[in-house]
Amino acid sequence: MISACKGGSANKITAVLPYFPYSRQSKKKAHRGAITARMLANLLGVAGVKHVITVDLHASQMQGFFKCPVDNLHAEPIIAKWIRRNVDNWREAVVVSKNAGGTKRVTSLADALKLNFGMVTTDRRRGTNMTASMIMNHLDGLDRQSALETSAGSDLSPPNEDGVAGDARYKSTQKPRAPLADSTGSPTRRGDSKMTPPEGQKMASSDGCSLASRSMPDLPLNQEQVFDDRRAQEVIHGRLIRGHVVEDDFNSPAVSTAGNSLQEEDPMTMSHASSFFVPEGQILGGGGDPAASSDEEDNAFQDTKAEHMITLVGNVRNRTVFIVDDMIDKPGSWIAAAETVVKKGGAKKVFCIATHGVFGADCLEQLQGCECIDTILVTNSFPINQDRARNINKLVVLDLSFLLSEAIRRNHYGESISPLFQHTGD
Repeated sequence: MISACKGGSANKITAVLPYFPYSRQSKKKAHRGAITARMLANLLGVAGVKHVITVDLHASQMQGFFKCPVDNLHAEPIIAKWIRRNVDNWREAVVVSKNAGGTKRVTSLADALKLNFGMVTTDRRRGTNMTASMIMNHLDGLDRQSALETSAGSDLSPPNEDGVAGDARYKSTQKPRAPLADSTGSPTRRGDSKMTPPEGQKMASSDGCSLASRSMPDLPLNQEQVFDDRRAQEVIHGRLIRGHVVEDDFNSPAVSTAGNSLQEEDPMTMSHASSFFVPEGQILGGGGDPAASSDEEDNAFQDTKAEHMITLVGNVRNRTVFIVDDMIDKPGSWIAAAETVVKKGGAKKVFCIATHGVFGADCLEQLQGCECIDTILVTNSFPINQDRARNINKLVVLDLSFLLSEAIRRNHYGESISPLFQHTGD
């Protein structure tokens, strides 16, 4: 259509894309991957587009993909107006981000409504495999533990008949050893190497406690010293198994499968594997994208054998919660966040709010079946099948026609579009 308009000698072509396709593919997902969003922007430019109007890009940096002006409109004023008119006691609500990448969007809505905000993060727990955890923990803590015991032993060891402490006398007669290697394989400096006193000078207890812990006196704790930080009460942890929040005493599905694997580990294999160990979630070169958590978050829930730890930061007890993101594509992270704020945080109502309701596969049906979700609020930026939406009583769709039409009118007559980003009073 764009090429046909260009062939018909159109003066100016403006592409109105309420939902920009392939917006999640705005960066490389692999070393040799393609940036599909940039390729689509180049195709629009080659076809003859001179102006682009869209709503809530997944990443605002995508505007740099175009060689023409881009108006990235926001549905936040429309969503905020609906909240003021339709949510009871909305002034006591809390806006929550379901991942670390969406905190900027959440804080923007919270500032517009003058509400508090919170965040839900999901981390994969360290597996029970010895190759993945025990080797690196042992190597990392070896030097620190020996240093603690050495320093404590030198302070508390009794002097001998010559008036010299036993540990100091031992260090003077001990030959220097080769520097130890840390967990990354690089040797430490000779000055940082730790010496271990002989067994006769060690004062370890029978129950395995270190000397430093025994040397600390038992300080009396007042009632105020036990727990007096209110901010610590607003951090709640929970267990997430198969995409759902479970109790703390729930048996993990990976326990039975990993029980026999620990006995079959070969020490030589473990030592060889530790030299090639790369921590999960790290990128070579040290660069990382904080917004990538919103892209790969739902893929983490596909592994049914993995257990995740979900953390809620913020006080939501007996309050209404607005879980906000730019799109609803997969239900995993939304259901996990809703169950966390209800089961762990004690929230009263949960509203899942997004601009684009993509609803892939059976996402809409799963959100409808979740007991912790009360309302699903989206806009009509992406077409929703009417047959599916007819059976979903939790779904609320807002109209963007006035926002887009006003942007087109102002752009055509050369007027400013700044009023479209402002929050107007009811």
